[in-house]
Amino acid sequence: MGYDYYYDYGYGYDVSPYSYETSVISGITAIIFGVFCIAIFVLQIIGMWKVFTKAGEKGWKSIIPVYNLVTLFRISGLSPLLVLVYLASIIPIIGTIVSLVLSIFQSNKLAKAFGKSTGFTVGLVLLPPIFYMILGFGKSEYIKPAENE
Repeated sequence: MGYDYYYDYGYGYDVSPYSYETSVISGITAIIFGVFCIAIFVLQIIGMWKVFTKAGEKGWKSIIPVYNLVTLFRISGLSPLLVLVYLASIIPIIGTIVSLVLSIFQSNKLAKAFGKSTGFTVGLVLLPPIFYMILGFGKSEYIKPAENE
């Protein structure tokens, strides 16, 4: 006497969690999400490239993972050694909080270096790709900040 594990119990649908339609929908969703993430990533790179160029740095520095943070901290008027604090985000709770606070502080200094207000800092924190594009392609001029203000 064998058991039929995929009996539909009279409801008219297969109770198997591995149906073909579910796999197709999951695959399409993953592809759309991946394309969206790549588009956001490309916008971020383009925006940072223009910000770096406007600040007098070479644009290619924006695509090298840790070096772009060092350069961004320098553009913002912060010590590049603060990147080590920023990389402390691998520490579970404290590191994440410290990195978030440092990121907000750095965004504020970057906004001020381009003559923008604190409201622009909120945009840099919440929607970085868009606001980096605004900084890079906008009319704002880079004002070299004083070191360690």
